[in-house]
Amino acid sequence: MIQLKDIWRHALNQHDHFLIVGRVGMDLYPLPDGTKIEQAEQFKTDIGGSAGNIAVALVKAGEKAALLSCVSDDGVGDFVRHKMAHYGVDMSAVGIAGGTARTSLALAETRASSPNVVIYRNGAADLYLDDTLINALDLDAVKAIIITGTALSYQPALDQLVRLCQKAQSTHIPIVLDVDYRPSAWESEAAAKEALVQLLPACDIIVGNDDEFAVIAGGSAQDGYEAAKSLALKEQLVLYKKGEAGCEAFFKETSLSVGIFKVDIKKPFGAGDAFLGNLLTALAQDKTLQEAITNGAAAAAYVVSRSGCASAMPNKQQLADFIANHHS
Repeated sequence: MIQLKDIWRHALNQHDHFLIVGRVGMDLYPLPDGTKIEQAEQFKTDIGGSAGNIAVALVKAGEKAALLSCVSDDGVGDFVRHKMAHYGVDMSAVGIAGGTARTSLALAETRASSPNVVIYRNGAADLYLDDTLINALDLDAVKAIIITGTALSYQPALDQLVRLCQKAQSTHIPIVLDVDYRPSAWESEAAAKEALVQLLPACDIIVGNDDEFAVIAGGSAQDGYEAAKSLALKEQLVLYKKGEAGCEAFFKETSLSVGIFKVDIKKPFGAGDAFLGNLLTALAQDKTLQEAITNGAAAAAYVVSRSGCASAMPNKQQLADFIANHHS
């Protein structure tokens, strides 16, 4: 059985909140569900972006979460700040970017097969982190820092986050990396690998799928799988997501596999954010790793069977009811 390091348990159980770093934005979904973007006459708004979704998933599951990011000084940025506060996410470490920086905006079809997703991230505001806000963070209150990989795709954010992780390591705060590789955010796969490799040694938990670990390895999916196992030998917990094949966890020379919950899929996105938020919540509540991965898998299935992203994240009771009525 995989046993987690005592330091993870201490931080996750005793400290106040999770700190999530990365992108948050506004999502627009054509109504009714199934409508194509070009045929839409009405849209539903929601929060999107990996960091924003993970933060909401944590709060809905019963944890406290704070976001480290930046939004634009306009109506879309105001929407994000208002909606995240409505969900209960601490926004005190979210800066306001002026000039031409813009909060991400995504249009996404609620369709099970090949939904069209259009993302506007020109001059993305979430990449302009505020050093003053970073330096003011009370790391003594942080359970764990969750960094989403897209946040590393721009300077000076990369250097800022490397320094933040070094400071966190000195105070024994667990660091979680959600690789979150988005090709459009990077100049090249080689640039993404170079940035990710800078941060990997500081990480306690690394989460990704076959494509994302292949980027880390600089090779094929098989190379990525071997890279994941190699990272685990360095006492890093590696969560290797395999889509319909479930999730395989590696730690040292031990592994375990957990399957998925089968549902009728309404749209394919949001699953990874629900998975990570609910997995970390379960670990913070003293669940075993297998129970935590199972909770994550259930939350992922719950979200893809519903429209929306942040709004689709289950609360504690909804997740318990879902698990009771479904089989993985």
